[in-house]
This record gives sequence, C-alpha cells and structure tokens, in this order.
Amino acid sequence: MIAHPTRPRLAVVLSHPTQYYSPWFRWLRANTPLTFRVFYLWNFGVTPQRDPKFATSFQWDVDLLSGYESEFVPNLAADPGTHHFRGLDNPELTARLQLWDPTAVLLFGYNWLSHVRVIFWARRRGVPLLFRGDSHLLGREALPFRTRLVLRTLYRQFAAFLPVGAANRAYFTALGVPEEKLFFTPHTVNDAFFDPAHPETRAAAGALRESMGLAASTLVVLFAGKLVPEKQPRELLAAFLALGAPDAALVFVGDGPEKPGLLDAARTAPPGTVHLLPFANQSEMPTRYLLADLFVLPSRGHYETWGLAVNEAMHMGVPALVSDRVGCQQDLVTPGETGWVFRAEDSSDLRSQLGAALTTLRDPAAVPSLRQRLRARIGGYTYATAADGLRRALRGLGFTP
Repeated sequence: MIAHPTRPRLAVVLSHPTQYYSPWFRWLRANTPLTFRVFYLWNFGVTPQRDPKFATSFQWDVDLLSGYESEFVPNLAADPGTHHFRGLDNPELTARLQLWDPTAVLLFGYNWLSHVRVIFWARRRGVPLLFRGDSHLLGREALPFRTRLVLRTLYRQFAAFLPVGAANRAYFTALGVPEEKLFFTPHTVNDAFFDPAHPETRAAAGALRESMGLAASTLVVLFAGKLVPEKQPRELLAAFLALGAPDAALVFVGDGPEKPGLLDAARTAPPGTVHLLPFANQSEMPTRYLLADLFVLPSRGHYETWGLAVNEAMHMGVPALVSDRVGCQQDLVTPGETGWVFRAEDSSDLRSQLGAALTTLRDPAAVPSLRQRLRARIGGYTYATAADGLRRALRGLGFTP
C-alpha cells in the first residue's frame, strides 16, 4: 500500500460527456469531499453531431457540464470518435495532466491512442491508475490466446479496478486481476430524474398514450434505443406478432438502419398494435418509460456490455425482458423475481418469455409484488453506491477520499 500525505487529486479521463456519467460527477462534487477534474477528449453530445447508428444528428438536451470541474482537450483525429483507435488523438492531454498534477488517474477504457499515452505517462511518474470498463464474457468461453496475453499485460498496469457488475467482475478475474484490486462500482443512472412520481411525467405519458390511441387497459411493450441488428428489433417484432396478443401493443422508440424493415413488417400487424416513434432525447425518456408495462432489450452477441436503459426502466417501475447476453442481466434481471430472461440466439425462447411476461402483467395480484421487488433491486444501483466503490478503491491505494 502506498502512503499519501494528502487527500487525492483524481484526474478522470473520459472520451466525451454522457447523460450517464455527467450527473454522477455532479453528484460526487456536491456530496463528497473528493477533488477531481474530468478531462474530455471529444465534444460529442454537447454539440450537434451525427450518430451513424441512430442515423440522425443530435445533441443531448440535458446539462452535461455544470456542477463539476472539467475541460476539453483538443482532439486532432481526422475522424474523431470512439469507433477506432485513432479516433481519440489528444497530444496535449499528458501536458494538461502534468499541469493539474493528479495523485491518481481514473481511466474509462483503454483502446484509444490517447488512453495508451496516459497509461505510459502515469506509469513513468508513479501515478496510480484506476480502470473503469464494462466488458464481459457472456456467450463465449474465453478470449483468444493472443488477446488474453495482451490484456493481462495491460491490466497489470492498473492499481485498482471498478467493475460495474457480476459479469464484468468475472471478466476481470478471468484475465488475472486479483480480487483485492476489484471494487464494485455499479453502473447507475440519475434516479432523481427517472422518478415515476413526477406529475409532469405522468401527465405527459398519459397524453402520449392517448395520442397513440392506446386504451388504458392495453399492455405496452417498449423497445427504446438504436435500431441496429445487434439489438434484434426485428426478432422482437416477429415474436410479438406471433403471440397475437389482442390486449397488447409494441412501441419502438429510436432510429437506425433497421427502421425501414420494421416499418414494412409492421404493416402486417393488426391496426394500432405496433407503433414506431422517432429517437427521443434524454428529457423525453421518462415519459416513454412510463408509457410502458414491459421494457425489452433483446441484444445478441457481445454488443450490450451493460444496458443502462434497464436501470432507467426499473427506476420508473417498469420490469424488463432481456437476453442472456445483456451485461446487466445477472445483477438486475432475475427470472421470476425482477423480470424475464431469454436465450439470445433462440427466437422461440424470446416468444415464450415475452408471452410469460404478458401473462404475469395481466394478473393484477402479481404486479404490485413485482414492482416492489424491482424497487428493492434497483435501490442498490445509485450514485451513492457507485461513489462508495470509487472511494473504497482510493482508500485501498492509501488515500483518504
């Protein structure tokens, strides 16, 4: 253990402001004595830019920068973004870190040029590195040998890890990270924002339901996110249509390359049972969740490292049906207790579990206890819980955060 005479000065290196982490940083500044500064490497989300997977241009309509200390480091990449190694190329970053003089660095991810520079910079100066990532091994026995070798070498450069959940923790353990370096710091969302008791949200959800011609008794199944093949929106639509549930409607919220195919397939549905709404910005999402009785995240492959939309839905009192490849499943969605789980590559299982979910949601005696279990489970995934994990990691390095 390294002894430090002062409280830590934590530099946080993150690709860009997000609707998930910015409120947490604001919470940390307001509710803990931790001194930190966030170094952003790209201005995506705070200026209008095109997201190729949403197939639209947008910027988040919530405040991402106030209430905590941050700065943008110029990105010189010819094609800026997180989709390739050189998409975050910030030559000034290490000089700015040196100027701020941190006693520890929290790095979100590793597979960009600027992150590699930070790792070398911190190791040369003896500044401890903390790592935040959410990869998992769900659906695959192990990584290729060469990948394992590289990652084991890489992870030895870090003094502490902040796993977001069970699957992520198992991933780190499989790559040789010792238990004493792991400090549970769960993926969380702003529970004050996703509050089903807000009168304005309830009124807006009621108005939206009415505008869509949905009866109060109609069970609404919601998909919200990028309409990409990895999230299996077409498979969800096929499963819903195969059930032929006359008392239910399926609502898609989002944009992306799968939308034209969904529109074509939806034309075969009974009138009023399938609705496609456009991309909704962050301020609109509580209303969309409150519209729903069930949220579905049917992602396959290794695309969904966590699925923070599940956190959002659960805070709104909405249970989820997820595939067994969704990273948050082991933590948040327990079959028969807080939701339903299907095998990602099995369309018949998706249909079966969707039918089981609708059967439960039709039972007025079952819903109150289901929502009570939801509240109890998601109550452990808050900014305070995440802050506790970060502070325990810093204490493990000899700091007094």
